[in-house]
Amino acid sequence: MQVPLIRLQCGVNSYDWGKKGQASAAAKFGAATPSDFTIQDDKPYAELWMGTHPSNPSKDVQTGRTLLDLVQDNVSLLAPSVAARYSKKLPFLLKVLSINKALSIQAHPNKTLAEQLHARDPKNYPDDNHKPEMAIAITDFEGLCGFRPLDEIAHFLSNIPALRQLVTDPIAQEFIDTVQRAHDDSSEAATAANKKVLQKAFAAVMSSSPEAMAAAAAALVAAARAEGTSFAAGGVPATSGAVLAELVTRLHGEFGADYGLFVLFFLNYVTLAAGEALFLRADDIHAYLSGDIVECMASSDNVVRAGLTPKFKDVDTLVSMLTYNYAPIDEQKMHPADYPYVTLNRAAYSSSSVSLLYDPPIDEFSVVRTMLRGDAAKATFDPLDGPSIIIATKGKGKISVGPTVMEFEEGWVYFVGATAEVVLETEGADEEDEFITFRAFCEVEDHSNGA
Repeated sequence: MQVPLIRLQCGVNSYDWGKKGQASAAAKFGAATPSDFTIQDDKPYAELWMGTHPSNPSKDVQTGRTLLDLVQDNVSLLAPSVAARYSKKLPFLLKVLSINKALSIQAHPNKTLAEQLHARDPKNYPDDNHKPEMAIAITDFEGLCGFRPLDEIAHFLSNIPALRQLVTDPIAQEFIDTVQRAHDDSSEAATAANKKVLQKAFAAVMSSSPEAMAAAAAALVAAARAEGTSFAAGGVPATSGAVLAELVTRLHGEFGADYGLFVLFFLNYVTLAAGEALFLRADDIHAYLSGDIVECMASSDNVVRAGLTPKFKDVDTLVSMLTYNYAPIDEQKMHPADYPYVTLNRAAYSSSSVSLLYDPPIDEFSVVRTMLRGDAAKATFDPLDGPSIIIATKGKGKISVGPTVMEFEEGWVYFVGATAEVVLETEGADEEDEFITFRAFCEVEDHSNGA
């Protein structure tokens, strides 16, 4: 029988938005495992992929066999329930992203739309699966996520002439009037009217001609540079004028005249500190701007893009697929809880050790972030009825499954088979050292609160 602890070699993808050379966590983690991968100082490295997805499958370090082959040959590694439900594949894809400049304005299709897009255009939509995803910050992170509260968008339409120019006066005024009428109305009818006018204003931007967009972009950038902190009438409480002006000039420097310069006034601007997280449902619009994150998603590579990218854009699909839900960014942040199925050894400076569960409202995955601090800190995890992948993002220690004990250093990745008790412990650390791991897992039957 296959040993339920397998060290993985994981592939790194190079995209233009990635951090260069040793500055990329994705590259450093990828290079931590022996392979023919070497880091080039002037090359951008964007993503480390951990899973069974055929676009960049992980491999057993010892045998070179793909993880997909291993779990399909031995379904007990997945657990029979997981294997049956997900066609003998890992239902999630774990990544590390290192973001130097903005990713595209994008959304991921729901299951039904994914099947339709894949059937119609398999080149640009290689999967028939949905792609809800969760991002957990490793370093300071910033991004755009979900539509802002509508009164904020109305403020921008009233105080940024270039944005109003692109939306056009009639649609901008219709938006402002609709939002004002429905300000204290939470009825279904008011919400539907708000979503309709939001879609209309957003579509006006995205469907404007390249010439109109370029002219408006020139005016927008000029205003951002000239007005500074007073840009957009000082902004809104959630995003100051100074922040908005810096974003406009930075994104213009990265992409030139682009529809994304205007989309940022529709979306929530968010910053995350290490350990903070976002969950993005299918059909949620977003764009990541900077930082290093652990990202977990349903196993799919479908992306519908519409700006801030040289890649294939599908504006009509994006405009039609979005939910047009609008809310403050705090409603999209994850709120992790203590992971209940772990015993932490509190001896010898480990009083600040913690294991937190990030548990989104979907079936394919949850993630546990464990930080062990100090000498002889230890975490013992109860068995899970499903597979998991675990990566160390800081420090070093050991991982044990039954009698099998292996070293565990920054950037190393392990697959853990179903029903295995896992023990993590620090090794030779002083009281200030941290050993941080992220473990993505799936169980078909809930362990607790969907875990």
